[in-house]
Formats: sequence, C-alpha cells, structure tokens
Amino acid sequence: MRRMIVVALVAMLALPVVVTAGELAGVSMPDQVTVAGKTLQLNGMGLRKKLWVKVYVAGLYLENKTSDANEAVSAPEPKRLVMHFLTNKATKKKMDAAWDEGFEANAPEVPADQVDRFKAFFGDMKKGDVIELTIVPEEGTHVVVNGVEKGVIKGDGFGQGILKVFIGPNPPTEDLKNGLLGKG
Repeated sequence: MRRMIVVALVAMLALPVVVTAGELAGVSMPDQVTVAGKTLQLNGMGLRKKLWVKVYVAGLYLENKTSDANEAVSAPEPKRLVMHFLTNKATKKKMDAAWDEGFEANAPEVPADQVDRFKAFFGDMKKGDVIELTIVPEEGTHVVVNGVEKGVIKGDGFGQGILKVFIGPNPPTEDLKNGLLGKG
C-alpha cells in the first residue's frame, strides 16, 4: 500500500504543470507572455457583455502590473491586449461601429486613417476567434487574428489609443476596465 502511494506521488510529480494566471467565462490565459524580449505579466482579465450576450474576454499584459489606467497606457514598455470571442454575433459592421465609438470617446487624437486601416484587418468575429494586439514602443501595434499577423500600425500613439479604448475614461463597460486593471 505504501509503495502504491509513493508510485502515485512520483507519477503526479512527473506530469507537466500548466500554469494559468486567470480564467474567466471559460477562457484561460497564461500568467506570462514574452514580447520583444521582455516578460509581460497578466495584469487582469475582463468580460465584455452587451446586454445579456457575452461578447469576449480580454486580458491585458504589462511588464509592470498596475491598477492605474494612465500608467498602463503611458508606460514606455511592451504591452499586449488579447481578446477571446465568446459569440458569433460580433459582425464586422458591429465591430467597426464599436471601434469608431471607442476611439471617438477615448482617443480622438488617433488619426482616422490609422483607425480605418486597423478596422480593415477584421471581418466577422466568431466564437473561438482570438485577437492579439501587441504594442512595441518605437515600432507600433502588431495585429494578429487567429495566429495570423494582419499588419502593424506604426508609432506609439496608436498603441496608446487602443489601450484607451479599453481602459480610458469611457470604456465599453466599467467591469471590463476594472477587470483589465486587476480591480475586478
């Protein structure tokens, strides 16, 4: 009997351990990612709901965790925002309108041509689709959809603007903002 317990413990120790920092609405995200040679920590996760529909779970990765939105936006370090879609109702038309509304309400300084180029990277978003927005200082914002890089929006201003859409003064929801800032 003792030997069986020892064998069972050894077997459990040999299993690989997958560490996730967060899970929300059935979406798990790793506690760390590497961007531009830097290790980023999962700062927080938030759920975007529209009425009763769960639209997506978003996660914000920062080099230095913070609950301060201005600090998260302005820190001159790599950042990543990940969106995991939970619905088939995120049509291109609805997404374009949401992006326009978000930039207008939070980052009107971002040039319209950059917003239009950004929106052109997306079609209808389906359940299980993933968007990664990776901001690299002095380089730009890399847009990846379902593992395929769609392009880069050059400059630091766009990256700051996209973060403001989610954690600026007029986010899609306060719950989403608070979750991304680790307050939720």
